[in-house]
Amino acid sequence: MIRDFALGLRLAVGGGRISGPALLRLAMTTFGIALAVAVLLPAASFGNLMDKRADRSAANLQVKAEAPGVAPLLVMRGWSVEFHDHYVNATAVAPTGPTSPVPTGLDRVPAPGELVVSPAVQEILNSPLGTALRARLPGTIVGLISKTGVTDPGDLLVFAGARPDQLTDEKSVTKVYGFGGSSRGFEAQATLLLFLAPASVVLLLPLLVFVTTASRMGAAQRDRRLAALRLIGLDARQVRRVAAGESLVGAVAGLVVGIGLFLVLRSQIGKLDLFGLRVYGEDFVPAWPLAALIAVLVPALAIGAALFGLRRTIVEPLGVVRIGKPQRRQMWWRWTILALGAMMLISTLFAEKKSSESLVVVAITAGSALSLIGVATVLPWAVERLVRTIHGGAPSWQLAIRRLQLDSGTASRVVSGLVVVLAGAILIQALVAALGASDSSQSSPSTLGTASVQVSTRQGVAEDAVQRARAVSGITAVQTLRGAFAKPGNGSSSKYVQYVQIGDCAALALRAKLPSCTDGAAFYVDPNPQDRYRAEQAAPAGVQRLSSSSQDNESTEGTQWTVPDSLRHIPAANAVRSVSGDLLLTPGALGGAQIPGALPMFYISGNGTPNEVADRVGAALSPLAWQASISTIDGSDFRASSDRISQQIRSTLLFVSVFVLSIAALSLLLLSVEQITERRRPLAALSASGVPISVLAKGLLWQTAIPVGVGVVLAVATGIGVTAPILRMADLPYTFDGGGIAILIAAAVLAVLLVTAATWPLLRSVTRLDGLRAE
Repeated sequence: MIRDFALGLRLAVGGGRISGPALLRLAMTTFGIALAVAVLLPAASFGNLMDKRADRSAANLQVKAEAPGVAPLLVMRGWSVEFHDHYVNATAVAPTGPTSPVPTGLDRVPAPGELVVSPAVQEILNSPLGTALRARLPGTIVGLISKTGVTDPGDLLVFAGARPDQLTDEKSVTKVYGFGGSSRGFEAQATLLLFLAPASVVLLLPLLVFVTTASRMGAAQRDRRLAALRLIGLDARQVRRVAAGESLVGAVAGLVVGIGLFLVLRSQIGKLDLFGLRVYGEDFVPAWPLAALIAVLVPALAIGAALFGLRRTIVEPLGVVRIGKPQRRQMWWRWTILALGAMMLISTLFAEKKSSESLVVVAITAGSALSLIGVATVLPWAVERLVRTIHGGAPSWQLAIRRLQLDSGTASRVVSGLVVVLAGAILIQALVAALGASDSSQSSPSTLGTASVQVSTRQGVAEDAVQRARAVSGITAVQTLRGAFAKPGNGSSSKYVQYVQIGDCAALALRAKLPSCTDGAAFYVDPNPQDRYRAEQAAPAGVQRLSSSSQDNESTEGTQWTVPDSLRHIPAANAVRSVSGDLLLTPGALGGAQIPGALPMFYISGNGTPNEVADRVGAALSPLAWQASISTIDGSDFRASSDRISQQIRSTLLFVSVFVLSIAALSLLLLSVEQITERRRPLAALSASGVPISVLAKGLLWQTAIPVGVGVVLAVATGIGVTAPILRMADLPYTFDGGGIAILIAAAVLAVLLVTAATWPLLRSVTRLDGLRAE
């Protein structure tokens, strides 16, 4: 057996007239398997990647249970620095004794006036925007947070040192006695599964088709070599072992190259920022059982494909005999796969979205994957049934139809990879387009009034913040609002708590377009229909309890207040998105009611862009640190960032789809070259009989275009059918990216034309008269 395998290895790179096709087959097989391995190894590393992330997240959990002998660390969270299109999460910490715990990732607790930042924050500080951000951070940077204290490389974190007497707000300050908790590992989210299952099929199936196609290149030359081996004494079993050994070279070479590609990818992936997400490249470590499985199964795929190609071939010492009688396809297993996928998807349409959600997710995930695989297996049958019913036509058309009637399975199997790519791309593009449509439908109207910056402060520093803001150059106005909460005060079981904003008419006009306003007016902003949490919320009526706390309980906390009969409704479209379902009150509408602890907010107008105003105001208020939070009102940077990420997703999806389509087109090219080589004598005979080469070329074009056309129809139908239940499950509008789908269909058509054009020189070569010679 070893000698037979060794002989196959020598033949794979042997000399003589077969070295060219053999080396081409070796190169193509190596390329296909390398790509498959480069895709599979990161997939096998995904579990370890997410487990490491979960471990780092668990290491940062706060331990709030009292521990003997440990002085608590005062931690104040909820302080975020909005900077252009970034949120910097800042935490103020103050030790109460020498035994206070140190946050994970820090060498020591920063002293008052000191800052410890994450590497991502340091990158911004080193960029052209660093000066503006540095002015917003009060203190001196004394170190970086290590990897153990950062869940993701892109996390923007800051630890600021403080004195214990500065952190006295019991509502926002927590006593922490340690850091770290048990990690439950990675738990896949429903949305992630909905993307991963079809994406895996879309990526891998065309690569598998390419590998099997490449491994069968040069079948005619290989068969002659095997017949020669039979002539010198090898039996049929030995011949198959030689064929397996010949395929093993490309398999092992592809495995080695694929591992190299994976290592290069891992070293570079940490530098990429994809859709606002970053990962640690060193966390891409495949689980050893999966890595071993890949190392065994991927080479076995190439060997199995070569042996599968010999299933209908009888190699004799004096020649090769192929079983030419078409066999009836076994359709039950093909339809079973597609039917199971369709039944799973259809069943989700009758299920309640909120009941048995985990089962619905499993059904959608498995159903989408099975549907994509099922349509690929049904394609050969569809092509076969179609060509059986076609008769007559132009000579080139008849040549193509007759060839497909004799053997449509090979072409259909190759095209199946292209079908899966198209169907999967339609599915994923529909999800991306629906997400974009959902975001745009919930977007706020244009900025109201002239205010561009909002400042929220804590009690006791409001006047100081106002004075500092008014002293900033270019500031034209400062409007004041107070925030509170309204809860039913008549024993109502309503679960909704309305947020209340109190201010004069000029200040309220910054939050909504008011029909008319005088002191004593009260307004209610109708909930946005796209806001699933408040869409069913009713307008408040009767007795309410106004307080500074949002906690809904049965106590009588708060000031009693009755909603005036003059309450007017404002459509959600006429208000900024953040006030959906809120009450807007002028001071006179309170009727003298007092709300102790109502949080003050200031809306600041100034010259320049919102970011420029925010940078100037933020620098002026930086001494107040966590006692003042600044944000831009219009959110243009965040919308621009969201649009940029959506465009990146679309561009990446289009690039990956076109790349996988190129792999499928290359499989078509290999198939066309192999078929022309095998049929060189019949093609030469047709040419010698007077058939123009253009007719033969058109025949090859139709021979490829018919399976592709059937595949495109099935792909579009499958993509749309699989998308419907997924969008329903995710509560997204049914929207398609028509332009992207058209580009992919055009790419499939272009692939057929390019394949035909690429085979033209070979066709001219084999149709010369010397092609009729026999050896």
